[in-house]
Amino acid sequence: MSDFPPPVPLPASYWVEPGRFLAGEYPASRYFDEQTRTTLGSLLDAGITCFINLTEDGELPPYEKILQEQAGWRGVEVNTHHFPIQNYGLPTRAQMKEILNALDEALASGQSVYLHCWGGIGRTGTVVGCWLVRHGLSGQAALKRIQSLRLAVPGGYASPETDAQVEFVEFWKE
Repeated sequence: MSDFPPPVPLPASYWVEPGRFLAGEYPASRYFDEQTRTTLGSLLDAGITCFINLTEDGELPPYEKILQEQAGWRGVEVNTHHFPIQNYGLPTRAQMKEILNALDEALASGQSVYLHCWGGIGRTGTVVGCWLVRHGLSGQAALKRIQSLRLAVPGGYASPETDAQVEFVEFWKE
């Protein structure tokens, strides 16, 4: 068995838990269905079976129909969850617990999860950070872990994205 994580199926994504929990950007094209098919196919081929979408309603075109089509062709069952959070915004504490519970339930049932917002930076980083805190890291350690996990992601943007999102992770408690 290799000490290295599996390759990421999308350039703007990173493994939080190799092979089980991937985080990143919106997995579809805003304009081209063929590109969406290719992207979703790459995620399915990497073993992703659960998609957690943090984008707002109407922010981006839905991809669920194409996802179900691609999963059907591969004989794979997929689940999707939608927890809308305003871009650059924060969830409520209750909403964060709901997101973390859905994520943990999916992982506990053997699913591999793809968590995303639009760019995979702000909302996604906030959820990843709170998930890491839930699983034993301090807020500061979670923020440092996110930065190290994102080293290979193009652009080098800080995640979470806003001061409020960073503070939310830093002081997250359930």
